[in-house]
Amino acid sequence: MTTTSLQRIAFALSASAALVAGLSGCVPLVVGGAAAAGVGLVATDRRSSGAQLDDQTIELRGAARVRDIANDEMYVSVTSFNRQVLLTGTVGSEADRRRVEDVIQRMDNVRSVVNELAVGPSSTFPERSNDTYITGKVKASLLDAKDIFANSFKIVTERGVVYIMGLATRRETDRATEIARGVSGVRKVVRVVEIVSEAELAGQAPQGGTGAASSSRSNVPLPPMEPLPPAGSPPQGGAVATPVR
Repeated sequence: MTTTSLQRIAFALSASAALVAGLSGCVPLVVGGAAAAGVGLVATDRRSSGAQLDDQTIELRGAARVRDIANDEMYVSVTSFNRQVLLTGTVGSEADRRRVEDVIQRMDNVRSVVNELAVGPSSTFPERSNDTYITGKVKASLLDAKDIFANSFKIVTERGVVYIMGLATRRETDRATEIARGVSGVRKVVRVVEIVSEAELAGQAPQGGTGAASSSRSNVPLPPMEPLPPAGSPPQGGAVATPVR
């Protein structure tokens, strides 16, 4: 069995586990994908092993910290990639939104927080199920692509909005965005990506650096992508994309 086949199976199992968790409807806090990714990705992940371990710790401890301040109106997902944390889900007020961000920002090893929490009612079971389905389709589509490294990215979906986290070049980021935009059901693509150069990926970091995972800190912004053509145009997907954070 090929590596790609094993990865597709792993992603399918992760998606199934997430769906089962959603069925319970009893756990308002969701941990991101690092803890469930498995040790098999260590050898192929662009993050250092230390960063991967930190990401798992941040997600688990972050969920616990949010649980300490949670109320019945919080449904928060904590996802970390290369020590950059994405918060998705819903809270009951703007004050709760700020409280969650503050709690996560003060955690050890967190470099930055992208707060995408919405104020309002939590997503419904059908919406969460659809988000899990979309995440699986985007991951599978990235794995099927032959011109990008799928493990450079982590995918999170919230109410049809796909968040792409990762450590990649501009070309790879644009390509991953294009792929995600072409998946049915995707309303929008938000890119939370650390941009690295080809030289950094080749291990040619500046003197004193330790490779792409630790030397890149700038999150170089890319220009917004234009909305796709209206209905009736040749099918190219239906989502728009934000600049890289």
